[in-house]
Amino acid sequence: MNKLLRNSALGLLAFLLAACSALEATPEPTYLPYVFVTAAGPSPTPFQPGELSPFAASQSTPQAATVLQATATIPPPQPTATAFPTPTNQPAQPTPAVMEVPQPLIDAPETITFLLLGSDLRPGSSYRTDTIVIAAVRPRDGQVSLISVPRDLWVTIPSVGLQRINTAYQYGEIYGYAGGGPGLLKDTLQFNFGLQIDHTAMVDFDGFRRIVDTLGGVQVPVYCPYTDWRLISPNLDPENENNWALYTAGPGLIHMDGDLALWYARSRQKSNDFDRGRRQQEVLRALYGQMLTTNAIANIPQLYTDLSGSIRTDLGLGDILQLSPMALNLTNADIRSYYIAGNLITPWTTPGGAYVLLPNTEAIQAMLAQALSKSPRQEERQAIRIEVQNGSAYDGWDKLAAERLNYAGYATSFNVADHRQHTTTLLYDLTALQDRQASASLLAVLGLPPSALVSVPNGSTEIQYALIVGNDYQPCFKPAEMTP
Repeated sequence: MNKLLRNSALGLLAFLLAACSALEATPEPTYLPYVFVTAAGPSPTPFQPGELSPFAASQSTPQAATVLQATATIPPPQPTATAFPTPTNQPAQPTPAVMEVPQPLIDAPETITFLLLGSDLRPGSSYRTDTIVIAAVRPRDGQVSLISVPRDLWVTIPSVGLQRINTAYQYGEIYGYAGGGPGLLKDTLQFNFGLQIDHTAMVDFDGFRRIVDTLGGVQVPVYCPYTDWRLISPNLDPENENNWALYTAGPGLIHMDGDLALWYARSRQKSNDFDRGRRQQEVLRALYGQMLTTNAIANIPQLYTDLSGSIRTDLGLGDILQLSPMALNLTNADIRSYYIAGNLITPWTTPGGAYVLLPNTEAIQAMLAQALSKSPRQEERQAIRIEVQNGSAYDGWDKLAAERLNYAGYATSFNVADHRQHTTTLLYDLTALQDRQASASLLAVLGLPPSALVSVPNGSTEIQYALIVGNDYQPCFKPAEMTP
């Protein structure tokens, strides 16, 4: 791939991450010899690295294999998630085996991959990358895929063995793996799924708050209401249960500062990691849209200065200034969303009692191959122009409907409705052709019945469809079902 394509990809990721870069070729990874830390029985008992600072290792740190051998006596931790034993009337799940050979690489020569990480990093403490999102960018096609990876995915970590994927970064930092934490996590993804990662960026909680606040907050379309425990004030003691209260966000277009955006993207006491992955992608997409609408391109140098200390990345400012206008041609309709969930994983309980997710490797590889490839269907849908008008009494519901269409790959624009008292949501087909198959697809995406379609042939307009959002509109939907 030529350098122009690589650098253009960074132009997009700069807006997703508030980071910028000049890219170089990525060398093939070198795997360390395997040293598996195991306990008695057919499968390893999970353990965590000691409570060491990830930056405590000096240049004299022994090679990873030697250090890992010395950790075999570390006791396993107590399970951090609810264990779900196999029901007595169901056959027991097979014991997962350590993968001994790497999976073949996914062939995606025109795709650049970025590993976006969120961590609970605190000086002098253990930490994990509980947020793992892969951004796959196809600059030539103007398409992007976001792939959420659950933290409890039970994988073979090179030189470690079977462990949760969210521990790979920490192992790499503490034990001096070639390339550190990013190197080991990248190698883990490549070894288990054949996915080669070109670049990484990690932000901790405070850094994420700073990014959002520096941008003046972010407008997040919350299409499914979410309720969870939230600290009443970020200045209060989180260890005091009286400082917590239930908080509900949405549905609606919600302006979030850094603290609220972090709560929305991170909390899971009343949901799960899969739903959290959905909300994290919502915030990423909203941040991207926010940077476009606030003319952040003109402020890239200042943003980079303000935010570079909040992000750990192999990306630099480079020629992002030259290539950043490319991002102006990309919208949320160019972004596809994928999730390692559903039939791609199998819940399992380790011998130590911890709840983990076994990867269905072939299914995950098929999904990744699709995510890294060009989507002709997305191209077809982007040729269709849909105007959205809010005829409901609820502010921001036009944005919720547009976001739903964007997830499915449709381009949208906005206009003012004649009034805000429409009781029924209607889709007007303004095309001369009146293709019932095309309109039926739109109705299905929007969750509308056939009776919501109104035929008004008009070949003179650039808008093919007009959606009037009424008071009966149901904004909640499942993004995983919308991927074009």
